[in-house]
Amino acid sequence: MPREYQRSSRIAEQLQRELSELIRRQVKDPRIHLVTITDVDVSPDLSNAKVLISVLGAQGPQPEVVSALNHAAGYLRHTLGRTLKLRSIPNLHFHYDNTLDSAAHLDDLIKRANASAHDDEEKSS
Repeated sequence: MPREYQRSSRIAEQLQRELSELIRRQVKDPRIHLVTITDVDVSPDLSNAKVLISVLGAQGPQPEVVSALNHAAGYLRHTLGRTLKLRSIPNLHFHYDNTLDSAAHLDDLIKRANASAHDDEEKSS
């Protein structure tokens, strides 16, 4: 069982590297601009890959970018099949990664809490 995990994680890393290059160099859709692949999660049977993306400089989910990438998934999978030495290439499913948005929101909440505590401290002094 551990070998399968190692293999799927190696394939996920390789897919992330290759997809980043393919999207940057070969996808000409104007909706796909400044896309970063943040993570790839490959199913244990290697048939599906969940690709998490973020868009630099954008606030909130970008449904048009995700839609454009899902539309190009067949082309990307075909191109990966020519470059990777795998028996079968996983089906690609693109999703927006909201981790950065959540982190920014939590950071903002912490700053507000610290500022509020600092203000309360000054009032009591």
